[in-house]
Parts: sequence; C-alpha cells; structure tokens
Amino acid sequence: MPKLDIQISVEDERWGNEDELLRTVDKVLVCAATYLAGHEKQPFPSHPVELSLVFTDDESIREINTEWRGKDKPTNVLSFPAFPITPGKKPGPMLGDIVIARDTVEREALDLEKPFEDHLIHLMVHGFLHLFGYDHLNDDEAEKMEELETRILAELGLSDPYAGQDPIV
Repeated sequence: MPKLDIQISVEDERWGNEDELLRTVDKVLVCAATYLAGHEKQPFPSHPVELSLVFTDDESIREINTEWRGKDKPTNVLSFPAFPITPGKKPGPMLGDIVIARDTVEREALDLEKPFEDHLIHLMVHGFLHLFGYDHLNDDEAEKMEELETRILAELGLSDPYAGQDPIV
C-alpha cells in the first residue's frame, strides 16, 4: 500500500474540526493512491510521499489563482505539483500542494444538488490526480482523468459525478 505523509492547514473556521477533516483527507487520498497503485500500476517510493492540503476561502484562492494562473477569480481546487511528473512515473519525496476553497465548494454542491462532503471528496481526488500529472486540457486527457475520478469515487461509495455530462476541458 502506498504511504502518504499528509499535512493540512485550515485557514477558514467554517471547515470545522481539523481532526475530522484530516481523517476524511486520509481516507480519501489513501484510497486514491491505492487505486492508482493497483489499477494504474502507479509506482510509489518505499518512503511516504509528502503532500499538503490547504482549506481556505474564496478570497485566498482568488489571490493564488491570480498569482499562479493569471485568472482573477476564485476556483474550487488548485493543485501545485512539487516536481513535474507524468502519470505512471514514480513521484519524488514531495508530491505537492492542494488548495480548496470553502465558498466555491459550497456553491457548486448546491448548484449540483449534491451533498457538500461528496463534492469535497470529488475535488480532493481531482486535485490529487493533478499531482500525478493527470489533466483535462484536451478531450482525451479529460476522459482519462474523469474515468479515474469516477472509479476512485466508486471505491469510496460515491456515484459518478460526471453522469450525463460531456467531459470538462
């Protein structure tokens, strides 16, 4: 089983109890890593790979999105791989960072008529896959990434978040 060294930072009190959040993160990302290792033959080093998650708000993620992507608007999740990686290649000791915005996740969950936690779990998986080099810049990449997300979420007992939608590019 892949080993992860997960650190979280909670910048907005609306995220709730940090210990509960860490338990959710651990469950979700260990499941995703195990799925990648087993089904995608994703290699992992023998030592734990480090990653961090920052749970913040729209204003903070908007600033990050502006600085790093040139998009002056909030978004749901941003991923920052520590090193460039191609899917299927072994990551280094530091995987990277995932930043998630509470306000946007809440809005999207309401718009999608999904439970907040289900949408949050989907975004954790989405951000995690980005750290392994998966992307959705074109239809083929989007299809592969969405397929992985759907299968990992099924392992967690969640339904297909893309049912009835075209791939998001």
